[in-house]
Amino acid sequence: MSVTYRQLKSEEFPQAMEIRLKVFVEEQQVPVEEEYDSHDDTAQHFGVFLEGQLVGTGRLVTQDQIGRIGRVAILSEYRGRGFGSRLINTIIATGQKQGLEEFVLGAQIQALDFYAQLGFVVEGEVFIDGGIPHRTMRLTT
Repeated sequence: MSVTYRQLKSEEFPQAMEIRLKVFVEEQQVPVEEEYDSHDDTAQHFGVFLEGQLVGTGRLVTQDQIGRIGRVAILSEYRGRGFGSRLINTIIATGQKQGLEEFVLGAQIQALDFYAQLGFVVEGEVFIDGGIPHRTMRLTT
């Protein structure tokens, strides 16, 4: 099984949006108008490719020397195989090569343990994003 984790080429972004729409809008009922934002134009987008097919995506936005990880989505039939954690590690490694030492994300409540296992620490109160409860999590490398 050939699995690749890498930054997406600009022409691959529409495939990443298809995954995000399927996961966030269709599965989780996030309003479609909240899924695409202005950060998509400047973010670095990443993908998980299984046998050459994009099955997961995430992005890195740099703001004030902090890497903001977001829009992490793995197609449902490919979850539970470790693709998400390796994708997050790829995003972090890329940010570190660019001089980032701190990474922040808004984790859905059901994903807190997933991110904690990757070294992220919960901070702040619960907030609602896209109709879903989240907590801010931070990793300092």
